Amino acid sequence: MNGRSAFIVVTMALTIVTVARSGHEISVYPSYYPHEIELQTITQERATDLLLGGKIQAYVGRAPRFAGATPASIGSIESLGSFVIVRVNPSSSLARDGRSACAVAEIVVRDFAGKGGDMILHPYPVTPFHGDYLHHVDLAEAAKARILGGRADSSTAVVRDLKVKVDSELARALVNPDWHTRSSEWDVEVAEVGAAELVTSASFAMNGWLGPAWIRTGWFHAYLLLSERAGDEKVRRRIETHLQRLRTAAYDGAVERINLERSLVTALAGGCHTLVAGYTVKREYFNADSSTGIENIAYDSLEGFNSPIFIRTVKLKDFPWNGLLALGIGAPPAAAWNPVAGFTDEFGRLMWSAVGDSALIPSPYESAWMLNRISDVQSSAKQ
Repeated sequence: MNGRSAFIVVTMALTIVTVARSGHEISVYPSYYPHEIELQTITQERATDLLLGGKIQAYVGRAPRFAGATPASIGSIESLGSFVIVRVNPSSSLARDGRSACAVAEIVVRDFAGKGGDMILHPYPVTPFHGDYLHHVDLAEAAKARILGGRADSSTAVVRDLKVKVDSELARALVNPDWHTRSSEWDVEVAEVGAAELVTSASFAMNGWLGPAWIRTGWFHAYLLLSERAGDEKVRRRIETHLQRLRTAAYDGAVERINLERSLVTALAGGCHTLVAGYTVKREYFNADSSTGIENIAYDSLEGFNSPIFIRTVKLKDFPWNGLLALGIGAPPAAAWNPVAGFTDEFGRLMWSAVGDSALIPSPYESAWMLNRISDVQSSAKQ
C-alpha cells in the first residue's frame, strides 16, 4: 500500500451461456458493478478538489467544503448522522431520584430548542430515518410535546448550579456556555453516538449472512442506546422480556409485534438518566458530471454511501456498464481485516461491501432485507 492508503478491488464477472449468437449481448445485467474499485484515504480538504476534477466519484465521510454554493456538477445524499444523548450523573446532587433526574435532563434538552445548528430536536430514539418510524410517530410527537411544554419555573432551582460536560464540537455549540465544565464533578453529559458506528457495534457477517435480522430497527437502536441505565429492576426485567420475545418471534402476527416494539421503546425511554435529545443528518457528496461522474445512486438511510446497496448499484456515466470507480474516504484503515471480527472501521466496512457477497443486504430505506443475488431457474417437465 502506498502513502495515500489506497486499496484496489478488482472483480471479474463470468457469464455462462448455453447458446451464443453473434452480435447480441446478454439481455439482463444483474448490476452495474464496477470491475475495478479504488478506495483512497484522503483528507476532507483534498476531497473537494478531487471531486470537482472528477478524480474521485464520491467521498465517504464528513462533507467536504466548497467555496460558495455547491457546483451543479456535485450532487449530495442525506442519511442519519448521529444521536445526541443527554446522560445524567447518578452521583449528582441535583438528581437524587428519578423525578429530579428527569427535571435536570429535560431542562438541558429544552434549552436546545431554537438553537438551530446541526441537531434536529427529537427527544425519542426512533427517528424518521428508521424504517419502522411510522410505528412510533405518535409516541415521538408526544415526547417532544411533553418536554417542550414543560413548565419554565421547574428549572429555577437547578439552572444556576448546573454543570454540563460535552464531548464534541456539536455538544459544545448546543450547551449553554454558563453550564460548561471540565471538572470531574458534573451533573449532565451531552454526547454524540454515530448511527453507523451503533449499527456496526452490534452486527456480524458470517457465511453470506449479515445480522442480526433486527440490526436496522429503531427499537433495537433504542435498546443499544438506553438499556444500560433504563429504570429500576422491575423495568429492566420487562425490557429484557420484551427483547427476548422480539428476538425469538414469540408473538402472534404483525400487530402484536408492533405493540411489543412500542412497549419496549416506551419502557426504555421512560427513565431520564439517559435521554435521546435529537439527531443529526449526514450529508455526503458525489460527482454527477456528464462524463466523469456517476449515476443510478442508491444509498442507505442509516449508513449513507458506506453500505452494500451503493456499491451494488452505482454506475459510471461514461460506461454502459462496469467501469473504474474511485472513492475517497476520510478515515484510514484501523481494524483487523477478517470477515468475522474485523472490517469494523469505516474503511473496512466499505471494502467488505465491495468484496463480500452476502445473500441478503440491508434494504436501503426500511428496516428489512433484500435479496442480493438472482437465479435463472429453468422449469422442468413433470415426469
